Formats: sequence, C-alpha cells, structure tokens
Amino acid sequence: MLTDRQRNEAAELLRSAEHGVTPIAPLTSAFPGIDTEDAYEIQLVNIRHRLAAGAEVRGHKVGLSSPVMQRMMGVDEPDYGHLLHDMELRPGVPVPVSRYCLPRVEVEVGFVLGDDLPGETCTAADVLAATERVVPALELIDSRIRDWRITIADTIADNASSAGYVIGEGRDPRELDLKAIDARLTSGGELLAEGRSDAVLGDPALSVAWLARTVARFGVSLKKGHVVLPGSCTRAVDVTPGATFTAEFTGLGPVSLPFI
Repeated sequence: MLTDRQRNEAAELLRSAEHGVTPIAPLTSAFPGIDTEDAYEIQLVNIRHRLAAGAEVRGHKVGLSSPVMQRMMGVDEPDYGHLLHDMELRPGVPVPVSRYCLPRVEVEVGFVLGDDLPGETCTAADVLAATERVVPALELIDSRIRDWRITIADTIADNASSAGYVIGEGRDPRELDLKAIDARLTSGGELLAEGRSDAVLGDPALSVAWLARTVARFGVSLKKGHVVLPGSCTRAVDVTPGATFTAEFTGLGPVSLPFI
C-alpha cells in the first residue's frame, strides 16, 4: 500500500500525461507496492481535482466486464471509472485524434437512468426499473500509460482508461432482450468487430447493478440522468485520423463517431 504522498505523486503523473498527451511508464514501475485500493484512491484524487476545476459527473463506466479480460488482468471482478461532462462527445461531430495518447473505441449498450439506483442491495431488476432508456454507445478509451502496458492498478488509477463517449437515442429496456442484442462495429464499410450484449457479465444490467453496489462502498450513488456504460460487447479497435466508426445494434439502431 502507498502513502498519501505517493498516491498524490502518481495522480500528478497521470494528470501531466493527459494534459501533455505524453504517456508515462506503468505506475507499477515507479510505485511497485501499488494495489487496487491505492489505484481507486489515485483515480479519486484526479476526479476531485477536475471537479474543483468545474467538471461535472455525468455517469460511470465499467471496465473488464468480460471473463476473458478479467483473466488477462488476473482479477475476478470488473473495475470502474467516472464519466465527466467534458468527456461527452456528439454523434457525427469530428474528434481530433491529437487530443489523445493512443485512443481506441469500444461498442457498448449504454443505460440512461430515469431514477436513482439503490446502493449495496442493487439488483438487475432494480436497474431495469430505474432505467429510462438503453442506448447505442461508443466509448473512447485511452491510456496515459505508454503503449497500453497496463496492469489492473494502472488502468484503475487512470480512470479505467476512459476518455470519452457518445450515445444515441435508444429505447425503453423493457422492449428488448438485453442479453441478446447483436452489435457490429464498422468503418468505411468494413466490419471491424462484432459481438453480443451477453458478453458483458452475461447481462449488461448485472454489470450496472455490480457498479451500483461497488461505488456505494465509497459513498457514491448512481443518480437520475446519469449515463452508465456497462462494458464492451466487442474487442477494442485502434482509432486513426480520417476514420468514422459506426456501431450498430439490433433493436437499438446505430451511433457514429468520426475522427480527424
């Protein structure tokens, strides 16, 4: 476990890497004793820093929601990060790749909450009851760690490698089978990745419920109006300038994001 001074030093390294678009070596190199508790505290240091500068929390994201990714990272549960107002992107509005270190896109079935979620007792049924609509979504992920050489502690500290997101209109979740939504990611007519919503813990609503229970331990709640990204249905795809990525979902429709 790290000292408070070390946690603040690690947070400053990540802030500088993001602001300067200059990735750093893994935190595990500079702080070999770092663990997941340290990593969440480092994440919160930087979130508080951004909130003090005027940012607003617009939701949360879940990472490592597939068994394959969990095994790769050597963990047995997902992780999470914050979605802030300045991370919200607009469908069809070009995004400069130069803002980011090594960006990638992921395909997700997002949730927009119509009511607050309970905390420690939250279930998938609670999630469905509180969800205003499920939406087609693309998450823009980025790592302030050089070449994506991340451990679980690195990605958690780095706000779960989150950088931005875009969502479409969506539908009432009760009109869909949330475990059987097919998803495709294309660019320039080429199929880049495909998957299904049950790749996310078997049911993306379970991922949202896990998140509500987990953040409750830190005194955080998932509130009405928040966006929740429960995890990717497909593998992540590298972003290049000039590409336009379109995610298509059965029953939900598409959402697109161009890059320059």
